[in-house]
Amino acid sequence: VFYFWNLVVSHLVVKFRNMGNLLKVLTCADLEQEPNFFLDFENAQPTDAEREVWDQVDVVLKDAKGILDELQAYKGAGQEIREAIQNPSDEALQDQAWAAVVPLVGKLKKFYEFSQRLEAALHSLLGALTSLTYNDPTQHLEREQALAKQFAEILHFTLRFDELKMTTPAIQNDFSYYRRTLSRMRINNVPADGENEVNNELANRISLFYADATPMLKTLSDSTTKFVSEHKNLPIENTTDCLSTMAMVCKVMLETPEYRSRFSSEETVSFCLRVMVGVIILYDYVHPVGAFAKSSKIDMKGCIKVLKDQPPNSVEGLLNALRYTTKHLNDESTNKAIKSMLQ
Repeated sequence: VFYFWNLVVSHLVVKFRNMGNLLKVLTCADLEQEPNFFLDFENAQPTDAEREVWDQVDVVLKDAKGILDELQAYKGAGQEIREAIQNPSDEALQDQAWAAVVPLVGKLKKFYEFSQRLEAALHSLLGALTSLTYNDPTQHLEREQALAKQFAEILHFTLRFDELKMTTPAIQNDFSYYRRTLSRMRINNVPADGENEVNNELANRISLFYADATPMLKTLSDSTTKFVSEHKNLPIENTTDCLSTMAMVCKVMLETPEYRSRFSSEETVSFCLRVMVGVIILYDYVHPVGAFAKSSKIDMKGCIKVLKDQPPNSVEGLLNALRYTTKHLNDESTNKAIKSMLQ
């Protein structure tokens, strides 16, 4: 009997040991899917290999804060426009409205032109971060941290610009009034001071830009799609994997106390959250089936959980960005659990 129980116990020990090894392998496999390294968003400095692209992009990013400050301070010419429309025969009020609108259109033109510069900067960064220098996107992001940081700063700027634009309806009202008035002046052969500021062709492009709910995000997603189509020798996965890896790096850093404790400021936490959401939205636009499909390389449940674990007031805007500015959330193929997490 003793011999029999010895055999049974030995058998169970071997079985559980094998089971333990299997669990260990499964756990390791899960961990291998997630990039597990610290991306230093606060202090990353360019290496010699990164320097050329970094310098090009840095020139653009230096102007980003000024653009956001100007947009945040944008008040519009609503009152002057209303008075001019209500009193169409009062020339003095017409002149006042025009004088108020022309410098504002100059600002709107400046914001639009900055989006074109940002597009060129993004192209340079994608060229570096998806090149064949390294075998996979994790190596790119880990070894080219200064470029990854600049990519993150572009995403951060984009979401912030679009948030401000959505809460500034005066932008479209001012620009519509400018175009209507300019058109009337042309018909009546009245010389217009502001015409030199924005010609008709440029006015059409600017109008299309601001007509979009999230114009900077659209610029970025169109630019990324254009980058993919222009680099046919580069598999699309090089670009989409770069985006999904960036999202997962942010998620892992935010949910890992050891990494999170290395942030010297709470602002870096909100920066990281915003970048994670920005890169998810970009992936959703560029990837053929999007971020919410079963085959997506982004752990959407994990990312949404990270957002929901933050103080509610600080992330509602980011959750709304996932709800309302993604492309594939409402597809039939989207997991019901993900949809309910965002309700």
